[in-house]
Amino acid sequence: MRKLSTRRRHPLAGFVVLLLGLVVAGGLYSAFAPKPATAAEATSNDVEAGRKLFLVGCASCHGTNATGIETKRGGNYGPTLVGVGAAAVDFQVGTGRMPMAQTAPQAPRKAPVYTDEETRQLAAYVASLSPGPAVPDGEYTDIDKANEEDVREGGELFRSNCTACHNSVGAGGAMPGGKYAPTLKGVSAKHIAEAMITGPQQMPVFSDDVITPEDKRNIIAYVKQVQSQPNYGGLAGGGLGPVVDGLFTWIIGIGGLVIAAIWIGAHGARVKKK
Repeated sequence: MRKLSTRRRHPLAGFVVLLLGLVVAGGLYSAFAPKPATAAEATSNDVEAGRKLFLVGCASCHGTNATGIETKRGGNYGPTLVGVGAAAVDFQVGTGRMPMAQTAPQAPRKAPVYTDEETRQLAAYVASLSPGPAVPDGEYTDIDKANEEDVREGGELFRSNCTACHNSVGAGGAMPGGKYAPTLKGVSAKHIAEAMITGPQQMPVFSDDVITPEDKRNIIAYVKQVQSQPNYGGLAGGGLGPVVDGLFTWIIGIGGLVIAAIWIGAHGARVKKK
């Protein structure tokens, strides 16, 4: 007994216990931590096809090595794409924002120039340059799997993190410097998820450590449900607020009456002095 007691008080005992605790904690975290949204790896043929498409359609701004091209004034024609990942390419190209039609503070959404297959190949090439966010797996963009509780949680997350820019119903809004938060109406679930994990333009990045893939899916489910609801109050007014009908009635209705009164007063019968 005395021998065991002496060993328990060995100077290295505390270090060994701490090491075991770290190993157990790391193992538990690896087992139960939220898994990142990933997609299937691309083939070498996709990467090569994407490189050819990139050299023809993207290298003039982003450089032949996708490291960007600097101007003489210190700016750039196009930023480096090394490390942006497949998700950023799929979002920018898939929504038609890239290639840009003209230089502007922000690239607007438009009809895509590339097909879905070409977009996938471009994303595969850029992803091969350096690790970055992958295109989310369909499991994390299938909003049909979200139940009522999921949608409720998604609404809380959306109101806490997104409404300041995108409006309470995802209608979008103006921002300084000629930029804006685009409307989320008509945007696919995949592209909304990609925007959250890549942070395009002035949008912040919501990594899977900040908002888990499941919570991202719940946010998307909430947005889609809100946008699918009928306007029981009448005119939606772009989702500008809860009393939009009253606002439009006051401005158009009362404003119209004021204009009519002014016109009548200016063109009414006048008595002339003899």
